[in-house]
Amino acid sequence: MIKTIYFQDDSVMLLDQSQLPDRLVYEKCNDPAQVADAIIGLKVRGAPLIGVTAAFGLALGIKNYRGPTEQVDQYFQATCKLLASTRPTAVNLFWALERMEKTYMIHRHQELESIAQILMAEADKMYAEDIAINRAIGDYGQELVPAGGRVLTICNAGALATCGYGTALGVIRSAAARGKIDKVWACETRPVLQGARLTVWELMREGIPVGLITDSMAGYTMQLGKIDLVIVGADRIAANGDAANKIGTFSLAVLAAYHNIPFYVAAPLSTIDLSIDNGGQIPIEERHQDEVRQIAGTYLTVPDVEVFNPAFDVTPQHLIKGIITEKGIIEPPYISGLEHIKTKTQG
Repeated sequence: MIKTIYFQDDSVMLLDQSQLPDRLVYEKCNDPAQVADAIIGLKVRGAPLIGVTAAFGLALGIKNYRGPTEQVDQYFQATCKLLASTRPTAVNLFWALERMEKTYMIHRHQELESIAQILMAEADKMYAEDIAINRAIGDYGQELVPAGGRVLTICNAGALATCGYGTALGVIRSAAARGKIDKVWACETRPVLQGARLTVWELMREGIPVGLITDSMAGYTMQLGKIDLVIVGADRIAANGDAANKIGTFSLAVLAAYHNIPFYVAAPLSTIDLSIDNGGQIPIEERHQDEVRQIAGTYLTVPDVEVFNPAFDVTPQHLIKGIITEKGIIEPPYISGLEHIKTKTQG
């Protein structure tokens, strides 16, 4: 499995996903500001990986801190704020920063070198936990895939979006390992083409049968009877089960409901945000208009046309047949199911 992030000496090495599939390149980050820029620039993407990357960035900042000792707390909080400002929708980012902050507060009176080592160890622990969580999601989710299953997905919720294995693609990997996958249909995922560039590349590397369609072809592909189920990831799940994911996911859920095709969300418990009642309260990131106007720096349209470019949309809970987590599959009613599994795990 390809590594998406790792420590090397006094740096964090990030797989630059903006270069895929053409080039496999790691970017060297020497300070948290470079890590933040990589997240904003989609060199690092995927809710679970964004969270762990922020943890690595915090640990890196303390490891390389050379300012006055009495200002370490101020520096740590400023670094947290910087990293938190990168992507507003993915709740895993804030979950990871909060976990790192709790670790820091417990050990803040120790020597700076010891604090740095503790934070680096915590980030490494989160990395290992994420892979184990994804494998558990895959093991639970594969039970939903029929023999000869044909699965539709959007964006990339695979090893590239996590520390390894993946959430939605983790389910597909586990099903493929059991010989259950006939075809994965990957939506192109405009405007940044994560499906075409990343999901196709990732599955083809592992020999999992994959076909590519544009986002607008999904309904017709369903109409032709080529899809048995839809599995997607999530960047934030509200207390009622509404789920935010890459733009275009809501359309797939509506189409799946019309064609009586089950629609599932695969995500770790860290993606569940019980502080938000419903999807209407989830902050939706809007990105630069040129992501829609251009592909690879070439304009597709009139350069100054006004563009609406939300990065995510929200799928209402009533369109979701089940939420696949590392602790099992949650079915409606989601309000009680999500709260039960989340609080049980925390307890």
